[in-house]
Amino acid sequence: MPLPNHVHVAGYDVCTDHYINGKRVTSDSHFEIHCPIDQRRLGEVAEGRDEHVEAAIQAAQAAFPAWSALTAAERLPYLQRYAEEIGKRAEMLCTVESNDAGILLSRMRHGVVPRAMQNILWFAQHALDLQNRPIDTEQAHHLVRHDPAGVAVIITPWNAPLMLSTWKLGPALAAGNTCILKPPEWAPLTCSILADAADAAGLPAGVFNVVQGIGATTGAALVRDPRVARISFTGSVPTAKLIAQAAGANLVPCSLELGGKSPFIVLEDADLDGAAATAALMYRNAGQVCLAGTRLLVHRGVADTFVAKMRALVEGLVVGDPREEATEVGPIIHPRQVERVKGFVDRAVVGGATLLWGGGPHPFGAQYFQPTLVTDLKQDDEIVQNEVFGPVLTLQTFDDDDEAIALANSTDYGLGGVCYGETTHATALAERVRTGFIWVNSFGIRDLAAPFGGIKRSGIGREGGDWSFEFFSDIKDVVVPKKPFRASFAHR
Repeated sequence: MPLPNHVHVAGYDVCTDHYINGKRVTSDSHFEIHCPIDQRRLGEVAEGRDEHVEAAIQAAQAAFPAWSALTAAERLPYLQRYAEEIGKRAEMLCTVESNDAGILLSRMRHGVVPRAMQNILWFAQHALDLQNRPIDTEQAHHLVRHDPAGVAVIITPWNAPLMLSTWKLGPALAAGNTCILKPPEWAPLTCSILADAADAAGLPAGVFNVVQGIGATTGAALVRDPRVARISFTGSVPTAKLIAQAAGANLVPCSLELGGKSPFIVLEDADLDGAAATAALMYRNAGQVCLAGTRLLVHRGVADTFVAKMRALVEGLVVGDPREEATEVGPIIHPRQVERVKGFVDRAVVGGATLLWGGGPHPFGAQYFQPTLVTDLKQDDEIVQNEVFGPVLTLQTFDDDDEAIALANSTDYGLGGVCYGETTHATALAERVRTGFIWVNSFGIRDLAAPFGGIKRSGIGREGGDWSFEFFSDIKDVVVPKKPFRASFAHR
């Protein structure tokens, strides 16, 4: 039997209460969570109401003066211990998130959990370099400071709860802010484990808080509060618009990392084996990856060969239980998302599109969808223009570079991209794609020092490196003149 106010997941008991001011706090209201692997009910999670939001904001405010007064060097040991405590819970985090969000267990073990630890450690170390940055001019010495901003609200999505929570928490805490994390309601459990790790690491009460709940109520109450200094959100465009409206009323800075409809360009001089292998990776996490290159744009002269090579790889993909080592494509998170994905494909076919493979539910289970490729599309088709967020790719062909660029830049999104071709050629073309980042002859290479984010409907702001600290800090210039200063109306 699970402990009171816990759910039992594959041998692990996970607390389902909020974490506020260093203590677990229950609620009279709860919401259900289900396992996407087999739709079984995992249990109930405490739902944040106004009183929980108020308590979390008060706790974060009260903890801010002492936490922000520490230097980056003084905060470093806390965050090092936090990363260590995350590492101690590695297998628990892997198992729970695989059951809660349907993410491949192998990917959790070899990619996500090591990255989660790195997210905390790297930003804690990088903060040491941002204490004071001098700028020397003819008139004055400038000392540029990154001062803590205040209470930061962090809202993360269900497709990567652990990785994206730590990706935001790392710089927010290292910069000296106190934080309130609102987990995704479809996959909240690893965020609760992050609270246990923070408690074990000795983070002072109120520095890190977790308030669970539904976005339209709990999330809305957090983002509209004028005491919040920063809001960092990853998720959908419609939700981001609501957050931006609420934040705008209080002039609170927002970082919004949103959807993608990224081009995957295959040039005539591309390594087709490499391009096909990378294209098959776009079905990873059942296509629930915002930065995936979901629009295959292939030179007409190599399209048939490319499709044949990719088909052979896709036919070999193992769709199934994400807890099995051999599985390569797992479930879609929720029945509503399955219907959304199926609707995109069905409407495309009715509109005259051709299915090259896939196109419907997978026999493995109700929340599994076949890896799908759709072609014979019009540029204004919704499946070309809008994010599907499932294992569905589209295929279009082009005859020259200008047409490739026109197709690549034809949507309202601009998050990522991929370009395969002879390196010089592919690099030159990649520079013309309107997007926040683009990989040449590769995919998924990430460095915490590099900027990450999109343009157009794919978001506002950049995360990573100095960009994260610029968002989570108040930048202050301390100006000391080199010569004696005498005030006059000439000085402006």
